[in-house]
Amino acid sequence: MKNTYEFGILGPLLVRRSGAPVHVGAAKLRMLLASLLVEADRVVTVDTLVHRLWGEAPPLHARNTLQNYVLRLRRALGSPADTGPVRTHPRGYLIETGPETLDVRRFTSLVRLGRTALEQNTAERAAALLRQALELWRGDPLCDLPGDAFPELRLTLQEQHLAALELRIDADLAAGRSADVLPELRALVEAHPLREHFWTQRMLALYRCERQSEALECYRTVTALLTDELGVTPGPALRDMHARLLAAAPDLGKPPGRTATASLPNAPGRHALPVETTGFIGRETQLAQVRALLSTARLVTLTGVGGVGKTRLALRSAAQLAASYADGIHLADLAPLTAPDLLDRAVAEALGLRDQSARPPAEAIVDRLRDRQLLLLLDNCEHVADAVAALVLRMLRAAPGLTVLATSRHRLGVPGEHILTVPCLTLPDPDAVCDHQQPPECSESVCDAQQPPECSESVRLLVQRAAASAPAFGLTPRNRAAVAQLCRRLDGIPLAIELAAVRLGAMTVEEMLERLDDRFRVLCLPAMPGTETRYQHTLRGVIDWSHTLCTPQERLLWARLSVFSGGFDLSAAEAVCAGEGVEREEILDLLAALVNKSLVAVDSTGPRARYSMLETIRQYGLERLGELTQHTGLRVRHSAHYRAMTLRAGAEWCGPHEVDWLLRLRVELPNLRTALDFCATRPEHAGTAVAIAVDLARTRCWFFSSVLGEGRYWLERLLASPPALPPGLTAGALAMKVWIALCQGDNPAAETFLAECRAQAAGSDGPAVAPFTFIEGAHALLVDGTPESIPRLAAAREQFLRDGMRGDAHMATMMWAMAEAFLGDPVSACAASREYTAEAEASGAQWARTWACWCAGLVELRHGDPAGSLAPLRDALARQSSFGDNWGPVWGVETLAWAVAETDRHTAAARLLGAAHRLRQETGVALTGLRPFHDAHVAAERRVCAALTAQEYAQAWAYGAAQNSVLLALRTSAEPRADPQPEAGAAPLPRPQERSPTGLDAPVRQR
Repeated sequence: MKNTYEFGILGPLLVRRSGAPVHVGAAKLRMLLASLLVEADRVVTVDTLVHRLWGEAPPLHARNTLQNYVLRLRRALGSPADTGPVRTHPRGYLIETGPETLDVRRFTSLVRLGRTALEQNTAERAAALLRQALELWRGDPLCDLPGDAFPELRLTLQEQHLAALELRIDADLAAGRSADVLPELRALVEAHPLREHFWTQRMLALYRCERQSEALECYRTVTALLTDELGVTPGPALRDMHARLLAAAPDLGKPPGRTATASLPNAPGRHALPVETTGFIGRETQLAQVRALLSTARLVTLTGVGGVGKTRLALRSAAQLAASYADGIHLADLAPLTAPDLLDRAVAEALGLRDQSARPPAEAIVDRLRDRQLLLLLDNCEHVADAVAALVLRMLRAAPGLTVLATSRHRLGVPGEHILTVPCLTLPDPDAVCDHQQPPECSESVCDAQQPPECSESVRLLVQRAAASAPAFGLTPRNRAAVAQLCRRLDGIPLAIELAAVRLGAMTVEEMLERLDDRFRVLCLPAMPGTETRYQHTLRGVIDWSHTLCTPQERLLWARLSVFSGGFDLSAAEAVCAGEGVEREEILDLLAALVNKSLVAVDSTGPRARYSMLETIRQYGLERLGELTQHTGLRVRHSAHYRAMTLRAGAEWCGPHEVDWLLRLRVELPNLRTALDFCATRPEHAGTAVAIAVDLARTRCWFFSSVLGEGRYWLERLLASPPALPPGLTAGALAMKVWIALCQGDNPAAETFLAECRAQAAGSDGPAVAPFTFIEGAHALLVDGTPESIPRLAAAREQFLRDGMRGDAHMATMMWAMAEAFLGDPVSACAASREYTAEAEASGAQWARTWACWCAGLVELRHGDPAGSLAPLRDALARQSSFGDNWGPVWGVETLAWAVAETDRHTAAARLLGAAHRLRQETGVALTGLRPFHDAHVAAERRVCAALTAQEYAQAWAYGAAQNSVLLALRTSAEPRADPQPEAGAAPLPRPQERSPTGLDAPVRQR
């Protein structure tokens, strides 16, 4: 299916491919895309693009670098050069857009149509068109780009925005909405005091609201302002309005072109929707989805957790579609209803029905709707859902021109109902940091700026609302990270964010974060006269309402599910939550009910359904769980369930389901952390925590998931005051603590931990011996780099096999084969590799097979043909990457760099050294603490540096550090042996230095 694209410059730069957002994160790529979009469908010359990207100081080979950025932009857009929107031209580049593809073109077209409609005295249509045009604006044009980018364009677009705003207010005035626009006009004349047309409009609106004296005072105010600021008198239009006000001209009181029916609140073509009093943030994707659904479906229900913004989305969607329904849009707010019997009358009132007969209201409603074409918006249906479902079904069957848009915390269950679950606002990326390291010598960073947090909908909402309630608050470099964290902890729930914005008038963001564990008290505001609702101005009130709508069993399960962190599956819910009022066989149906009520989300895309709750919903459940005095018992069952899971994973490690377990444990890490933390604080359960931590290390979960430091933290914490443990478990825990420190390259800590192991090993026998033997061998290999490691690791392997510890034996085999590859002779190294490969193949373990493949490549590299090592090394890297391993590729890319260096492809090897450095930085591994790897790295670097100039080496290294490391390594290792030419301008040219980018003592020869 061909991709369709949408682009937006009326606000932060926006890209959608086939309706889905596309993240263009790099600052230079965003600037390139914006440069093409502002001149869409026209060729932008190379010189122009170079100037826009780098100003007066372009890098060396700027044209080649630009070409590389174009390639990266096409990859980001997911489009090939021949069919995508970004096209190459002999003079430069252009981006192809259609009439509906670029928001600024849609804006211009809608404004033109609105102006024509106003000239033809169809004010309602003009106002609707102009509203649609203004809704395309998501903020200042290209506000996420540097402030000095496109200054003239920004000023032009802002002027067009103000002109469209003036035109829309003219249409509203012509349609008789003088009172509605007065608050807006007051804000506009304050923001743009020298824009005379806003003053003219305000004077007219005040006069039509029978506030003639205020209208005349406006004229005096603007006259004085123009005289003081500019030394001029008001223009002709303003003077004319003043004269007509003084003369009480007859045409001022009746809007020109306004018909009698237009003044009726529910006349055809009109809507009686409430006017928005605050700005509408984001939701472009959801608005498009609602429009698409309503174009084909007659009943659309917006569901979602309380406070997520279902009503605002429904109102905005309905307002956008006003012109599509000949008989208008009608809103029935069902929140005040206290009984289902009142539903029919509430809907009748919303339809403007004044039936005085004795027949039931539902019959009158059906008769009224039978020949009408309208949109009925039923808001807040959840507490009368059954009655709403019955009435909606009856109306839809009788009135073919009726469309219903409903909001409810759970679905209505009517045939033909289309569900759209309203998500929370988009959140800032917690990992939005510079994603690679540059060489210390580079004067210009190769890292583009991160996507700023203020581009997320949640941060934009917080900042906008805080501007009104806490004027002193502003987004600054100091508080930007805290603001992003606050929005994430509030789950992007609009109501919670708006309540937090009000609190910012009395406390800082950092102070609010400190108190957010008690969010239901912090996000509670005193009631204000005239604004009473069932929500009582609190986040708690919203969640209380959802709690009230649940059955007793659903409430009980909600509370119990709150013990899970980061989600859970059905088996976990059954194991932990069943009993004492909820039978195991009832869990599935109760879970489905909570999903339907938007309290639990379900992801069915994987092999097993995964359930989750927003943190706000979970915290509420924890409070209820505390009231039930069941917290400790459930925590014990929760810990026991995840202990059983890690025990089974450890038993099945190095077997056919090895990768499945690694992936599953990675997903369950939040629950495993919760179990570890609970058990660590209770001496009677500390043994369970140690067993969990050891099995996670034994299965290499900490490695696979790239959280090695966390594994070490738990082992250190749990062993600081060790409980009485079985000798085998104590030995395993101490050995794993040393093992992790060794793999991190932290030799001082490894020595300290090893001393603890040796003290414990004295007098040990049985299963406790093998872990100590293994760790002595690993230390001899990784720290000392001595051949003594070979017999020690071989002995550890035999001991593990004797004790029935198959997975640990496999690890010893791998390290033994690795020691032979680094320190043994060719015959013994090849024999060890063959034995390791045969063992891995027999086990059926996918991850183990990749390491056997890697080890075979390492042996070929060090004892055979370096060119022949590329295939097995590449195969191992590709397979590890395919199932999401974060540890193996660190060493796969590094080893491929050695191999490519040995084949005399020096530029390619330098790139891979940069790519490997990036991966080590991401995982926190210190290469200097891993003796054989460090020595091989230094040898490869010296070989490459001897063949390249310092400048050539630094440029190639920087290129590698800027790329996707795994993809670069796979591509490079598959290329012909000849050193490939550098890709066009792959990276900004670093300043040449006489020192290696890695900081190791490797000489760089200047040719």
